[in-house]
Amino acid sequence: MGIPLVIALYIFVLAIFVGFEVITKVPPTLHTPLMSGANAISGITIIGAMVVVGPRDANLAVALGFTALVLATINVVGGFMVTDRMLQMFRRRPGEGA
Repeated sequence: MGIPLVIALYIFVLAIFVGFEVITKVPPTLHTPLMSGANAISGITIIGAMVVVGPRDANLAVALGFTALVLATINVVGGFMVTDRMLQMFRRRPGEGA
């Protein structure tokens, strides 16, 4: 049997606390590199979800893996779109002085 539910819930709450503390302590200039790191972690989530969703019979684990795959993909795509928009803010527009 897997990890008991109480331990899994403890790890989940601890991850929420650590994530909140990390996000609130990061200065605004480092948000873009932090977002890139979050995208990399979502990439790992995508790989893990693809392993779970693989060719098996349909059950709860496959449904949760598919949900994780969809949400991680949305996170990666959204993160890249936001990063691209932020980088466009630093590009020079034609007609601006040097």
